[in-house]
Amino acid sequence: QVQVVESGGGLVQPGGSLRLSCTFSAAILTIYSTNWYRQAPGKQRELVATISDRGTTNYADSVKGRFTISRENGKNTLYLQMNNLKSEDTAVYYCNAWGTHDYWGQGTQVTVSS
Repeated sequence: QVQVVESGGGLVQPGGSLRLSCTFSAAILTIYSTNWYRQAPGKQRELVATISDRGTTNYADSVKGRFTISRENGKNTLYLQMNNLKSEDTAVYYCNAWGTHDYWGQGTQVTVSS
């Protein structure tokens, strides 16, 4: 069983930045599609960003130009750099690896508020 540990959430003012990290206990980043999802209170979970096993990235329209998904294969770590944060970005953020199996992080709270 692959273990997944997320970190990096917190409270930030509008316009600020945060970087989320997600470390997997196995080297799966180059064979799995890896994703960041978020879920705001009272809303469904939504896909925020994806990086494929080959490194192709895609973003939700709401975060394009502000968020960047990346990975460091040697550290088995997935990142989400979030810039120019807005109040509507407030949510619990989850990392996910999808392939032969489906692995999820525990979630990390991001709150954007003045």
